[in-house]
Amino acid sequence: MIKHIVLFKLKDATSAAINEAVAVLLSMKGKTPQILDIEVGADFLRSERSYDVALQVTVANREALDAYQLDAYHCSTVKPYMHEKRLSSVAVDYEI
Repeated sequence: MIKHIVLFKLKDATSAAINEAVAVLLSMKGKTPQILDIEVGADFLRSERSYDVALQVTVANREALDAYQLDAYHCSTVKPYMHEKRLSSVAVDYEI
């Protein structure tokens, strides 16, 4: 199994913008078949080094991760939205 984690720092870090980003990321549940589990959370600490939103997705294997990266819903809806709204992002993928 693979964990895919992405942290997003948003251009607009208001509560409304963060909640909207969380909803968009969570909208992949049931629409992106490679996802076995998904968690999305908003940072509450709001420190200087904090990112605003965390996405954690679990997929079966590396092939599923590749398919997730090319999934139609992910690519047409979620990626464009997050690319427009993010100031920066960092990611890590690891086997569990």
